[in-house]
Amino acid sequence: MTTFDKRERAFEAKLAHDEELKFKANVRRNKWLGLWAAEKLGKTGEEAESYAAALVAADLEEVGDEDVFRMLRADFDKAGVAQSDHQIRRKMDELLVAAVEEIKTVAAAAKDKPHH
Repeated sequence: MTTFDKRERAFEAKLAHDEELKFKANVRRNKWLGLWAAEKLGKTGEEAESYAAALVAADLEEVGDEDVFRMLRADFDKAGVAQSDHQIRRKMDELLVAAVEEIKTVAAAAKDKPHH
């Protein structure tokens, strides 16, 4: 195997890892976003968990965040919840940053954990 082939495989592995992390972060963000929205909508307990799961599933329908945004916007409008588009998008961004940080922290802790 040439050096170029090794670099190409390493790049492909990193890209696959980055995509996996991005997917995990989006799922985590959407769960937290769903719980935040459920609270705004007056949902608690299992109903809140179900709403969060529905939001995670909604994000799998198309590429990008617009499907999630549209669901939140429609549900807030239907329930009379006062949240601007900007507030919803800001919360989406904040929770994505938090999800990425949590995943990185967990990954770093797992890497540092001694193996027996």
